Amino acid sequence: MAQITRDEVAHLANLARIDLSDDELDHLAPQLSVILESVQSISGVAGDDIAPTSHALPLTNVFRDDVVRPSLTADEALSGAPAAEQQRFAVPRILGDEQ
Repeated sequence: MAQITRDEVAHLANLARIDLSDDELDHLAPQLSVILESVQSISGVAGDDIAPTSHALPLTNVFRDDVVRPSLTADEALSGAPAAEQQRFAVPRILGDEQ
C-alpha cells in the first residue's frame, strides 16, 4: 500500500513552489495516497504476456487504392471560373502587403 506522508507532501509542494497551509497538507496527504494506490493497481494489470497496443481493437484501412483516371485539364477546370490567371483561380486579396 502506497502511503505518502504529510512531510513528503510538504517537500513536493516546496519543490513545485506551492505554498500550502497546514490544513491543506493534512487534507492532501491521504488524497495523494489514494492516487498512488490507484496507479499501483493499474500498473499491475498489464502482464509481460500482453503486447502494448495503441488501440483496443485492430484497425483496418477503409480507404480505397488510388487509381489514376482521366480528369479535367486545367483549361477545362478554369473554363467556368469568373476569373483566372496563370492557370489558377483568381480570388480577391484578403491580406494586405504587410502580411
